Amino acid sequence: MILQSYVCGAWQSGRDQGIAMRDATTGDVIAEASSAGLDFAAVLSHAREVGGPNLRALTFHERATLLKGLAKRLNELKEEFYTLSYRTGATKNDSMIDIDGGIGTVFVFASKGSREMPNARVYLDGDVEGLSKAGTFVGQHLYVSREGAAVHINAFNFPVWGMLEKLAPTLLAGMPAIVKPATATAYLTELVVRRIIESGILPEGALQLVCGSLGNLFEHLNCQDMVSFTGSAHTAARLRVHPSIIRHAVPFIAETDSLNSSILALDAAPGTPEFDLFVKEVAREMTVKAGQKCTAIRKALVPAAVTGEVVSALQTALQKIVVGDPRADGVRMGPLVSQEQRIDVLARVVELRREAELVAGNTDHFEVKGADAARGAFVPPLLLLCRDPQAARAIHEVEAFGPVATVLPYRDTADAILLARRGEGSLAASIFCADEVLASQLVLGLAPYHGRILVVNQACAKESTGHGSPLAPLIHGGPGRAGGGEEMGGIRGVLHYMQRTAVQGSPDTITAIGGRWVRGSRLREPGRHPFRIPFHDLELGDTLKSAEREVTVADIEQFAALSGDTFYAHMSETEAARNPLFGGRVAHGYFLISAAAGLFVDPDYGPVLGNYGLDELRFVKPVKPGDKIKVRLTCARKSLRADKGWGEVGWDTEITNQNQETVASYTVLTMVSVHAVPDSKGN
Repeated sequence: MILQSYVCGAWQSGRDQGIAMRDATTGDVIAEASSAGLDFAAVLSHAREVGGPNLRALTFHERATLLKGLAKRLNELKEEFYTLSYRTGATKNDSMIDIDGGIGTVFVFASKGSREMPNARVYLDGDVEGLSKAGTFVGQHLYVSREGAAVHINAFNFPVWGMLEKLAPTLLAGMPAIVKPATATAYLTELVVRRIIESGILPEGALQLVCGSLGNLFEHLNCQDMVSFTGSAHTAARLRVHPSIIRHAVPFIAETDSLNSSILALDAAPGTPEFDLFVKEVAREMTVKAGQKCTAIRKALVPAAVTGEVVSALQTALQKIVVGDPRADGVRMGPLVSQEQRIDVLARVVELRREAELVAGNTDHFEVKGADAARGAFVPPLLLLCRDPQAARAIHEVEAFGPVATVLPYRDTADAILLARRGEGSLAASIFCADEVLASQLVLGLAPYHGRILVVNQACAKESTGHGSPLAPLIHGGPGRAGGGEEMGGIRGVLHYMQRTAVQGSPDTITAIGGRWVRGSRLREPGRHPFRIPFHDLELGDTLKSAEREVTVADIEQFAALSGDTFYAHMSETEAARNPLFGGRVAHGYFLISAAAGLFVDPDYGPVLGNYGLDELRFVKPVKPGDKIKVRLTCARKSLRADKGWGEVGWDTEITNQNQETVASYTVLTMVSVHAVPDSKGN
């Protein structure tokens, strides 16, 4: 059977005999992958001309809704995915990381898209920059969807998560994706994509799948396209210098295999919780997914004085690992993904053994439960010990991408940092340490060379997700050997697939482009109190200018009595006069906010359903007894919650004194109904 690709709106088979994909346990052929005959120029055009416009027509919230629906549907089908996942060599727990982890990532981006992004098509980056003295010329950074295709080249070890963790932020950004899974496990990715297409949730052109090689696709890339790659550093280096990538400055995000370290800190002696946690984590990282994780621990750095205890504890832990058919009861670790991968891992172990001795595992004699060790791609957990890591080279440069780790004794904390940094850029590091000062020293020493650092002690261990678990809200990537890129990281991951542009112009122009009212833009007189206007009828710039109120000593003292805030600057003229900021008694800042609400709030039942907070509150100038304040309240931003019957409205609020000086500024956040609501008088 030849796996089909989904391109240009149809499932298509390659013309020629493809590359065989085999069951990792039995060696039986599952399918073949070939993309021969596909028109890759047409594939890119379909993404740009069909998928892109379909996605860009949607707001961030609408795209987030698609992602939520997609995650729900995949969750309903995951047992089917589990069944096929066994053929990749994954145990049930391994498949949970891949399948549930991938679906969970889609849920996270759906949630973040609806909560942290506007119901719009433009994402504003930061505050408005004043560019002129009078304020008539300003600047704003904004993000818009790129108008090309995102080409996703994925690794074999996570055929589901690897696709979905790239796909979710890409679709949320409004960019269509062309997914190219690694051939060895493409059959599982193909099944997931087939179910996605059958669901009809995504608009046409948003997702295409290529099973087999990408042929001449790179030759047709342009400046609007992007490439996101996960795999070997060698392949990433080759793709980076493709003429089209260089000629068109195509953004290239790379996440490559790296030599990740875990450090047992000097304070984590045998008998401490951190020592036991370290041993457990190293053993787990060696054997989960049979060590085929780009984040897996390859170097276990331990104080020289406890090397023997660490090795002994790891030997005991690894002896409990049952290797075999992942479908069989009691099996803790399945085979590698293919015989080719097995050959490669064993070759890398030979290189490592020139500098280290094998202290756990035997490559020639080991038990396999429920399977034929010769037919399956089995490798037992292999632990090495390098007694002179400072003089070693291969230990810091060669990665055996399987159940292999090396123990490295270090002299002191500075030596541990140096040994970890010799990986020349890693995706992840972990530190097992109870001393916060020592942990800080280690983190700051490792940070320039690592994309993510996990610090574990007994306080967080129970809820820690572990050394090798990338999480959707945090970046996944690393410098140097790790590829130099970033994926996920919450909304940061979405913005990777968008174009940031700096726009300059008048405040009114920036308001119109960005969909957020900018100070200096025109103020609108809506003819009625803005709180009586339903969401859809509110316009940016709709403004209320309040009456004036004099602040008195009685106000200050009553507020102090009510709140319990009797800070000297409010209560004692003599003491307040000693304060160079005030020079005399002043009103509470929070009294001003309360008094301002009394000036602008419309009290009757109406479209405003509730106030849920203040943003960007600043007290600019003190207010003294006798000063007179008034408020300007302006509709500054709107974001519809279509499924709830209301929208979020941010009101730019400015309190000024009798001299027209700003004394406080902030944004009032309200929920406003989409329905008109008459007041008690029927208006």
